Amino acid sequence: MTTLILGATGGIGSALVQSWPDNELYLSGRDEVKLQALAQPLNAKALKVDVGFESQVSKLFGELPDNLDTIVYAAGSAYPEALASAKAESVRHVWNANYFGLLWTLKYGLPKLASGGRLYVIGAREDLTTARGFSQYAASKAAVARLLTITRLEARGKTLTLVLPPAVDTGLWAQVGKVPKGAVTPQVVAEAIVADRSGAGQEELRV
Repeated sequence: MTTLILGATGGIGSALVQSWPDNELYLSGRDEVKLQALAQPLNAKALKVDVGFESQVSKLFGELPDNLDTIVYAAGSAYPEALASAKAESVRHVWNANYFGLLWTLKYGLPKLASGGRLYVIGAREDLTTARGFSQYAASKAAVARLLTITRLEARGKTLTLVLPPAVDTGLWAQVGKVPKGAVTPQVVAEAIVADRSGAGQEELRV
């Protein structure tokens, strides 16, 4: 089986890399040094990509084989800040990582996904994105959910799963100050996705 993990150097992404059972694995991310460190022990192929640029995502999928079994979109960003002090650069960064990167992945990745293949996207629960400063994160993740709902109408024979974990103990929380009480480890999310991949498939996976 052949799998592509986007955002492989992040908390959930790197946990997926360590947990994924497939022997043909492609990893993408912006940090080439971290990518190579993840890829080499597993004999995986590392592909440096900034998902915010359509041209880079198009080139990525052009380098991949046809009939991918699984694509996991684990790229994401938060940059929490009050709306009154929102900066264009940080807003673009959040939307590029959370929404536009996924949009380009769906555009160029779905034709590469085999019939019966799976595409997983790390989303966010609405009840957990109500903190001050998270307006752009919450809005972009809500847009992701609607994007998948409509894309399913155009991707028959392929399963698009929105993964909805609780708070996850990743580097994202360093921007806020502390990890929320009860947060799960990235490994818990990774194991839930791996387990789901061997099942019948579903539109929503709550961890």
